[in-house]
Amino acid sequence: MVTLKGEHIYLRALEPEDLSFLSGIENDENLWELSHTQTPYSQYILKQYLENSYQDIYEAKQLRLIISNYENKPLGMIDLFDFDFKNSRAGVGILVRQQEDRQQGYGKEALQLLINYSFTHLNLHQLYCNISEDNLASINLFANQGFEIVGLKKDWVYKNKTFKNEYLLQLINS
Repeated sequence: MVTLKGEHIYLRALEPEDLSFLSGIENDENLWELSHTQTPYSQYILKQYLENSYQDIYEAKQLRLIISNYENKPLGMIDLFDFDFKNSRAGVGILVRQQEDRQQGYGKEALQLLINYSFTHLNLHQLYCNISEDNLASINLFANQGFEIVGLKKDWVYKNKTFKNEYLLQLINS
């Protein structure tokens, strides 16, 4: 699908070969705050998840795609979640896995591709995301693609015996 191909990366469906990559992300405790995860996932559970990833967004209410370079190296993932057909909206989450792959434009390009796909193929009216107040890189990434801060959820995330605020950002397809 041309919509999901960019200059440096493309977005693709999950494959069985992504089990190790997926496990590395889902079981990295440093990332649990982003996904509100609190326990590790077994290889068995993740394998079942991959086997059921054929469900379309209308059935699963989410779409998880691998961000891949053209050498077929998985760089990260980008998700549509809480897909709400009636209200024509979905949440967006993105992760570029390795530090050396960040700040290379991959996240920006992946987000642009997903926005275009969401508005042209899924006919969504709006996208939103939730970002911790201290995650300036993500706030800038989304703001530079037209997302606006529309709210602040105070003491929303508890980590390391401290509550953190979380912004709600929104992009409306006008």
